[in-house]
Amino acid sequence: MKFHYQGKYDLNPETLPTKEHKPGAVKFREAENSKTLAIIANLASILLLVICLCGVYMRYRNAVFSNLWLLVPCSLASLLILFPHEILHAVWFKEDVYFYTNFKQGMLFVVGPESMSKWRFVLMSFCPNLVFGVLPYVIGLLEPSLIWMSFFGAIAISMGAGDYYNIWNALTQMPRGARTYLHGFHSYWYQPIEEK
Repeated sequence: MKFHYQGKYDLNPETLPTKEHKPGAVKFREAENSKTLAIIANLASILLLVICLCGVYMRYRNAVFSNLWLLVPCSLASLLILFPHEILHAVWFKEDVYFYTNFKQGMLFVVGPESMSKWRFVLMSFCPNLVFGVLPYVIGLLEPSLIWMSFFGAIAISMGAGDYYNIWNALTQMPRGARTYLHGFHSYWYQPIEEK
Protein backbone atom coordinates (compact mmCIF):
# COMPACT_ATOMS: atom_id res chain seq x y z
CA MET A 1 0.00 0.00 0.00
CA LYS A 2 1.25 3.47 -0.88
CA PHE A 3 -0.25 6.17 1.34
CA HIS A 4 -0.65 9.66 -0.14
CA TYR A 5 -1.65 12.60 2.08
CA GLN A 6 -3.67 14.94 -0.13
CA GLY A 7 -4.69 17.58 2.45
CA LYS A 8 -7.92 19.53 2.27
CA TYR A 9 -10.52 18.18 -0.14
CA ASP A 10 -11.51 20.98 -2.53
CA LEU A 11 -15.10 19.65 -2.91
CA ASN A 12 -14.44 18.94 -6.58
CA PRO A 13 -15.01 15.21 -7.19
CA GLU A 14 -13.01 15.44 -10.42
CA THR A 15 -9.82 15.90 -8.36
CA LEU A 16 -10.27 12.54 -6.59
CA PRO A 17 -8.32 9.55 -7.93
CA THR A 18 -9.84 7.40 -10.66
CA LYS A 19 -8.99 4.52 -12.94
CA GLU A 20 -10.67 3.44 -16.14
CA HIS A 21 -14.12 1.98 -15.47
CA LYS A 22 -14.48 -1.80 -15.53
CA PRO A 23 -16.73 -3.28 -18.23
CA GLY A 24 -20.34 -3.41 -17.04
CA ALA A 25 -19.65 -1.27 -13.95
CA VAL A 26 -22.76 -0.13 -12.05
CA LYS A 27 -22.69 3.00 -9.90
CA PHE A 28 -23.98 2.51 -6.36
CA ARG A 29 -27.26 4.20 -5.50
CA GLU A 30 -25.72 6.63 -3.01
CA ALA A 31 -25.33 10.30 -2.15
CA GLU A 32 -24.48 12.36 -5.22
CA ASN A 33 -22.00 14.68 -3.49
CA SER A 34 -20.08 15.19 -0.25
CA LYS A 35 -22.63 17.72 1.06
CA THR A 36 -25.49 15.21 0.81
CA LEU A 37 -23.30 12.48 2.30
CA ALA A 38 -22.35 14.79 5.19
CA ILE A 39 -26.03 15.45 5.95
CA ILE A 40 -26.87 11.72 5.88
CA ALA A 41 -23.82 10.77 7.95
CA ASN A 42 -24.26 13.53 10.53
CA LEU A 43 -27.96 12.73 11.09
CA ALA A 44 -27.15 9.01 11.36
CA SER A 45 -24.31 9.86 13.73
CA ILE A 46 -26.63 11.69 16.12
CA LEU A 47 -29.12 8.81 16.04
CA LEU A 48 -26.36 6.25 16.70
CA LEU A 49 -25.00 8.29 19.60
CA VAL A 50 -28.45 8.52 21.21
CA ILE A 51 -28.99 4.75 20.79
CA CYS A 52 -25.56 3.91 22.23
CA LEU A 53 -25.99 6.28 25.18
CA CYS A 54 -29.40 4.71 25.85
CA GLY A 55 -27.57 1.37 26.03
CA VAL A 56 -25.17 2.82 28.61
CA TYR A 57 -28.11 4.18 30.59
CA MET A 58 -29.93 0.82 30.47
CA ARG A 59 -26.80 -0.88 31.83
CA TYR A 60 -25.85 1.61 34.54
CA ARG A 61 -29.06 3.57 35.28
CA ASN A 62 -28.35 6.27 37.89
CA ALA A 63 -24.56 5.82 37.71
CA VAL A 64 -24.71 7.37 34.23
CA PHE A 65 -25.71 10.77 35.61
CA SER A 66 -22.82 10.89 38.07
CA ASN A 67 -20.44 10.01 35.24
CA LEU A 68 -21.80 12.32 32.53
CA TRP A 69 -18.75 14.56 32.98
CA LEU A 70 -16.81 11.76 31.23
CA LEU A 71 -18.48 12.74 27.94
CA VAL A 72 -16.25 15.81 27.67
CA PRO A 73 -12.84 14.07 27.92
CA CYS A 74 -14.16 11.14 25.86
CA SER A 75 -15.32 13.55 23.14
CA LEU A 76 -11.89 15.20 23.11
CA ALA A 77 -10.18 11.80 23.06
CA SER A 78 -12.33 10.74 20.11
CA LEU A 79 -10.80 13.58 18.09
CA LEU A 80 -7.41 11.94 18.61
CA ILE A 81 -8.56 8.81 16.79
CA LEU A 82 -9.67 10.59 13.60
CA PHE A 83 -6.37 10.02 11.82
CA PRO A 84 -5.79 6.45 13.19
CA HIS A 85 -9.37 5.64 12.13
CA GLU A 86 -8.50 6.50 8.53
CA ILE A 87 -5.19 4.62 8.75
CA LEU A 88 -7.15 1.48 9.71
CA HIS A 89 -9.18 1.95 6.53
CA ALA A 90 -6.03 2.51 4.48
CA VAL A 91 -4.27 -0.71 5.55
CA TRP A 92 -6.91 -2.74 3.68
CA PHE A 93 -5.74 -1.29 0.37
CA LYS A 94 -2.97 -3.05 -1.53
CA GLU A 95 -2.25 -0.25 -3.99
CA ASP A 96 -2.41 3.55 -3.78
CA VAL A 97 -4.64 5.10 -1.13
CA TYR A 98 -5.27 8.84 -0.75
CA PHE A 99 -6.13 10.64 2.50
CA TYR A 100 -8.23 13.84 2.48
CA THR A 101 -9.56 16.20 5.12
CA ASN A 102 -12.93 17.91 4.84
CA PHE A 103 -13.42 19.57 8.22
CA LYS A 104 -15.98 21.99 6.78
CA GLN A 105 -18.42 19.09 6.32
CA GLY A 106 -17.12 17.15 9.33
CA MET A 107 -15.31 14.38 7.44
CA LEU A 108 -11.91 12.81 6.95
CA PHE A 109 -11.70 10.07 4.35
CA VAL A 110 -9.44 7.78 2.35
CA VAL A 111 -10.06 6.69 -1.22
CA GLY A 112 -8.31 4.27 -3.49
CA PRO A 113 -9.40 3.23 -6.98
CA GLU A 114 -8.37 -0.44 -6.71
CA SER A 115 -10.90 -3.25 -7.01
CA MET A 116 -11.77 -5.33 -3.99
CA SER A 117 -14.26 -8.01 -3.06
CA LYS A 118 -17.49 -7.10 -1.32
CA TRP A 119 -16.25 -8.65 1.95
CA ARG A 120 -12.88 -6.89 1.86
CA PHE A 121 -14.73 -3.61 1.25
CA VAL A 122 -17.09 -4.31 4.18
CA LEU A 123 -14.18 -5.24 6.48
CA MET A 124 -12.20 -2.20 5.34
CA SER A 125 -15.20 -0.01 6.14
CA PHE A 126 -15.95 -1.62 9.52
CA CYS A 127 -12.44 -2.26 10.90
CA PRO A 128 -11.79 1.12 12.62
CA ASN A 129 -15.33 1.18 14.01
CA LEU A 130 -14.78 -2.23 15.56
CA VAL A 131 -11.39 -1.27 17.06
CA PHE A 132 -12.24 2.21 18.34
CA GLY A 133 -16.01 1.91 18.79
CA VAL A 134 -17.60 -1.50 19.30
CA LEU A 135 -14.83 -3.11 21.40
CA PRO A 136 -14.45 -0.23 23.91
CA TYR A 137 -18.24 0.12 24.09
CA VAL A 138 -18.75 -3.56 24.92
CA ILE A 139 -15.85 -3.60 27.42
CA GLY A 140 -17.32 -0.53 29.13
CA LEU A 141 -20.72 -2.22 29.37
CA LEU A 142 -19.20 -5.40 30.82
CA GLU A 143 -16.96 -3.76 33.43
CA PRO A 144 -18.49 -1.02 35.61
CA SER A 145 -15.10 0.46 36.53
CA LEU A 146 -14.56 1.12 32.82
CA ILE A 147 -17.80 3.01 32.19
CA TRP A 148 -15.70 5.71 30.48
CA MET A 149 -14.94 3.18 27.71
CA SER A 150 -18.64 2.82 26.97
CA PHE A 151 -18.92 6.61 26.57
CA PHE A 152 -15.81 6.70 24.36
CA GLY A 153 -17.05 3.72 22.33
CA ALA A 154 -20.48 5.31 21.88
CA ILE A 155 -18.89 8.46 20.46
CA ALA A 156 -16.54 6.47 18.21
CA ILE A 157 -19.40 4.28 16.95
CA SER A 158 -21.37 7.37 16.01
CA MET A 159 -18.36 8.80 14.16
CA GLY A 160 -18.47 5.81 11.77
CA ALA A 161 -21.90 6.64 10.31
CA GLY A 162 -20.50 7.25 6.81
CA ASP A 163 -18.78 3.86 6.95
CA TYR A 164 -22.02 2.10 7.89
CA TYR A 165 -23.67 3.83 4.94
CA ASN A 166 -21.02 2.35 2.62
CA ILE A 167 -21.42 -1.09 4.22
CA TRP A 168 -25.19 -0.95 3.77
CA ASN A 169 -24.80 -0.01 0.11
CA ALA A 170 -22.35 -2.84 -0.54
CA LEU A 171 -24.45 -5.47 1.23
CA THR A 172 -27.72 -4.46 -0.40
CA GLN A 173 -26.56 -3.61 -3.92
CA MET A 174 -23.66 -5.91 -4.81
CA PRO A 175 -24.58 -9.36 -6.13
CA ARG A 176 -22.63 -12.45 -5.15
CA GLY A 177 -19.12 -12.55 -6.62
CA ALA A 178 -19.14 -8.85 -7.53
CA ARG A 179 -16.17 -6.59 -6.92
CA THR A 180 -16.20 -2.90 -6.08
CA TYR A 181 -13.96 0.10 -6.60
CA LEU A 182 -14.01 3.82 -5.92
CA HIS A 183 -14.04 6.18 -8.86
CA GLY A 184 -13.81 9.77 -7.75
CA PHE A 185 -16.53 10.33 -5.17
CA HIS A 186 -18.60 7.28 -6.10
CA SER A 187 -18.47 3.54 -5.60
CA TYR A 188 -19.10 1.10 -8.45
CA TRP A 189 -19.56 -2.65 -8.57
CA TYR A 190 -19.01 -5.07 -11.43
CA GLN A 191 -18.95 -8.80 -12.13
CA PRO A 192 -15.42 -9.89 -13.05
CA ILE A 193 -15.07 -11.63 -16.40
CA GLU A 194 -13.89 -15.18 -15.83
CA GLU A 195 -10.75 -16.24 -17.64
CA LYS A 196 -11.40 -19.06 -20.15
